[in-house]
Amino acid sequence: MPEVITKYPDIALEVLRGSGMECGMGAAQQILTACPPERFCSSHAGEICVYGLDEIPQMTQISAGEIGEVVSAPIFNADVLFLIFLALVIGVFIGVLLSRISKNRS
Repeated sequence: MPEVITKYPDIALEVLRGSGMECGMGAAQQILTACPPERFCSSHAGEICVYGLDEIPQMTQISAGEIGEVVSAPIFNADVLFLIFLALVIGVFIGVLLSRISKNRS
């Protein structure tokens, strides 16, 4: 059963209630027992725990560190940096060749 993160947990809970899920105090927690009761929803199909951004440290399925790795992932990976380096080397090589060709014609 999933734990979900949203910037607007109260709105997400309203949407889940509107779709027929039983949410909040009184909903039977069989799998997501660590979920705060006010953030818990249940239906015949399963359970959902809705967390806000400030509640990420309370989650049990995903750690704040795992989220941090994804959020702070480098913009350039090694493949992109290699291609940029290769393009620069090829550009310098072509520049040197053109310089020598123009000197030989003079």
